[in-house]
Amino acid sequence: MKTQKKQTTENFIKEIRRKTKRIFSSEQKIQIVMEALRAEMSVAELCRKYGIHESSFYKWNKEFLEAGKKRLAGDTVREATSDEVSELRKENQRLKEIVADLVLRYDIVKKSLSELD
Repeated sequence: MKTQKKQTTENFIKEIRRKTKRIFSSEQKIQIVMEALRAEMSVAELCRKYGIHESSFYKWNKEFLEAGKKRLAGDTVREATSDEVSELRKENQRLKEIVADLVLRYDIVKKSLSELD
């Protein structure tokens, strides 16, 4: 019986931790990685300071360095925001309508010129 209660308690604590997990913004992650690069304190101390696991820190550090390496190598491809995607879709639709209108006008002019011959 005790093991069942202990397991339930452990699950309860895990659930609380999962629900109260801190979410760091990209700016916060960059700040933490930059602080580590200054080497004023050890990674372990830095992780304790911000309440993060070292594995999370090393993941952020790797992502940060990989992004910098890609940028320096000339890779300027970036992810578009949803607003940018929405605007591009609207512009694409508008341009398709313009092309369709021009094709119709071309066909009309072509037919009228062939009737003159």
